[in-house]
Amino acid sequence: MLTLANPAGLWALLGIPAVLAIHFLQRQAVILPISTLFLLEKTQRESASGRRFDRLMNSVPLWMQLLGVLLLTWLLSEPRYQKDRSTQRVAIVLDSSASMSVKKDRLKERILASLPDLQGPATSLELTLFESLPGLPRLYAGSSPEELSAALDAWKPRSGLTDPSQALRLARSVVSREGIVVYVTDTPIETPPFEARILSIGEPVPNVGFTGVTLAEKEGAKVWQAMVRNYSKQRTTRTWHFEMPDGRRTEPKEVELDAGAIVTLQAAFPENAERANIVLSPDDFTLDDTLPVVLPKPKALSIFAATGGAYEQLSQKMQRSLDATVTVNDAASADLMFLSYDPLDPVTAGTNAVVFVKDETRGGAYLKGGIVAEKHPLIDGLNWQSLLVRETIQLPRRQTDTVLLWQGSRPLIFLRETEATPPTGTEPAAPASRQLCFNFDLRLSNAATQPAFIVMLHRFAEELRAAKVAPASENLETAQPVTFAAKTVTPPVYLETLDLNGKVLKSEELPAAENVHFNAPLDAGFLRARQGDTTLLTASVHFADTREADFNECAPADTLGKSAVAAMERHTEEDHWWRAWFLLLLAALLISWNFTRDREAKKSQTSALNPQGAS
Repeated sequence: MLTLANPAGLWALLGIPAVLAIHFLQRQAVILPISTLFLLEKTQRESASGRRFDRLMNSVPLWMQLLGVLLLTWLLSEPRYQKDRSTQRVAIVLDSSASMSVKKDRLKERILASLPDLQGPATSLELTLFESLPGLPRLYAGSSPEELSAALDAWKPRSGLTDPSQALRLARSVVSREGIVVYVTDTPIETPPFEARILSIGEPVPNVGFTGVTLAEKEGAKVWQAMVRNYSKQRTTRTWHFEMPDGRRTEPKEVELDAGAIVTLQAAFPENAERANIVLSPDDFTLDDTLPVVLPKPKALSIFAATGGAYEQLSQKMQRSLDATVTVNDAASADLMFLSYDPLDPVTAGTNAVVFVKDETRGGAYLKGGIVAEKHPLIDGLNWQSLLVRETIQLPRRQTDTVLLWQGSRPLIFLRETEATPPTGTEPAAPASRQLCFNFDLRLSNAATQPAFIVMLHRFAEELRAAKVAPASENLETAQPVTFAAKTVTPPVYLETLDLNGKVLKSEELPAAENVHFNAPLDAGFLRARQGDTTLLTASVHFADTREADFNECAPADTLGKSAVAAMERHTEEDHWWRAWFLLLLAALLISWNFTRDREAKKSQTSALNPQGAS
């Protein structure tokens, strides 16, 4: 296979018509007087309007000059020959962001059309296809354009905004320094890392979509509120309707949105319905046109107050400020117990509890010393510097307790965590528990008026709620990390993807653990997590990434042709006969010059012998 490293050298072929023109425009013939007229009888009269190129004379200089033009063109074009068994390695990194789904078909066409140029003069092409999300397996590795096309068809871009640096680093390590790394996106990068080339197929696309949903109770009815945003720079109109599991649909309603505006849609949630879809009229970006919704139901948290007075009032305030709480009269069935510690009647909690000191002596002077908070999720970011505490009796502290707040050398707040113990001959089984211990009398301090105190109690209560194994319902976003509690001694957990009617579309087994972790699906819909016959989580999944729904920054770009010279030099070799062609060019020029010089010399001699010509 022949390749021209400098195609611009072909312009030298314009020398061919130039040489012909020079030889066509020859000098007028010399007229010599003669003493006889016998040659006149041989004269043939010709038309003065005959073909002009009849005057082009066949001569050695003409052919030598034409040969010289051809040789010069060959040398200037820098011909190179393909090396045997040369391979061009190309790694393609696909932007995994959801906005790429709009131009997915066009993207495949552009990639397949660019493969011959990426291969260049190499004899074969080795392809590797990555996603920009780190940690994902390769989409394709091989040399078949058909298999590459199938991998692109199966690819589903659904993630949010991602940094491609890690994927580009991996791609560069796969193809090495001599290979080509291509980053395919819809938003160009000015200076991509690792010498990556950019292929952007993006362009501004008008889009209207849902950004989120909330549900609340108003006048005894469940009401949903969904926000709709117009990302385009022009006013637009859309319609929306409600879909229910039994197949019923509401009549489409029209909504008008100004450029960049956000509008809130509101309606009552259907009675006796577990799930529903709110649907917008479709546009090019369809991921945010459907909003699946379920009624959120947090886990119920039962509270028991083991003491009266200020502590019972605190329990009631906590119950009013937290969602889904109930008061129980049995400490054994409570998820959270409020307990006061009296050294004259020491009662310990065998379950999750908030424990305070109860000092009937009314305490002494205010404690002195600096207040220092330890680093812990329950206390991070909270300000305790205005806390005032009187000297009281103290709770007996264990070495395994974790101190959260100090004043001087006295621990004011500490956390006690106990592990579950199996039953013995004399002792029953004890469940694991967490106890938040306040090492002072709440009544002899200003803690109840401190925001940090209330926030800490809320954090502790929500941690207990999260650790409780009980059913819950939530509205999630796509790819959102999710954690729920499960039993570790029962069958595995099954994560099921459902349609609007509750039909199972896909089921995935998750190992049973105290805390089960997974990421919400990338496609909108419904899911359910169950363990045996117990449903632990019911959820809807909707797309709400406003960055990916905004196409105003998208633009086309193409830098695939960059560094093509280096690839040509790597996969081809120069014409080893170029020195012979150069010498032949010099020989042709010398021969042409020699014949031209002899002819001019003869003409000069003729002119000298006949200084006076006549016609």
